[in-house]
Amino acid sequence: MLLLALPLGVVIGLSLGALGGGGSVLTVPALVYLLGQEPRVAITSSLLIVGVTALMGLVPHARAGRVRFGHGLTFGLLGTVGSLAGSRLSVKVSPAVLLAIFATLILVVAVLMLRPTPRAADGTTDADIDIDATMEAGRVGDARTPTRSYDARRVALLVGTATAVGLLTGFFGVGGGFAIVPALVLVLDVPMAVAVGTSLLVIAVNSATALAARAQLATELDWALIATFTGAAVVGSLLGSRVVARVPSARLKQTFAVLLVVVALYTGVQSLTALI
Repeated sequence: MLLLALPLGVVIGLSLGALGGGGSVLTVPALVYLLGQEPRVAITSSLLIVGVTALMGLVPHARAGRVRFGHGLTFGLLGTVGSLAGSRLSVKVSPAVLLAIFATLILVVAVLMLRPTPRAADGTTDADIDIDATMEAGRVGDARTPTRSYDARRVALLVGTATAVGLLTGFFGVGGGFAIVPALVLVLDVPMAVAVGTSLLVIAVNSATALAARAQLATELDWALIATFTGAAVVGSLLGSRVVARVPSARLKQTFAVLLVVVALYTGVQSLTALI
């Protein structure tokens, strides 16, 4: 089991480091179907794995100026209520139903990854961003980066998105980067590459909140497995932070979306079989 956790962790870490999200939705199915964990325990384990991996993967992005800490902490704190609510709701749902809903979530993530890359207000996408040039001209990610005023609609959208992401994190044990990155780009006008780095901070905050609500499950966790999986995922996230600067994110997303569809179909069939 521990040996199998190594390649699984690397794959999930790679997606977190390169895409800022999407990979965490594979953690729970991997823990349940490949490593034999009970769904509720798997969700709690996933929160630890994803949270620590996001925090470690944040470091190289921060050094490269691709993290806006003010935006990330605000987004994460706004999702606290949703994260706590999701954690409490999750323990009341049967494992089979939980996995059936989870399969639907995976398909939604796959569809979102196949959609065109969102554009910021200035029309830029991840393909248009030259991090080195931006660093020289305006210090990307610096807390002193000029901000804009936000109308009530944008504020409501930000609060709603942050709460929904927190709910997903608490309920499913996922990071929610697939929703965080577009929200940072479209609502806060954050450049795509910076949104990827900042999303890791949000994931770490949401995971910590959800874990606090699940503290009573600590005695049921396989700590050796979690440590092995997390270590491999951290290595993958560090590699992923380098991949994002060299490989077009559209190509990465398309490849990963196909994998998500396969996992979603397998998870859906297994959960429906259990329900029937």
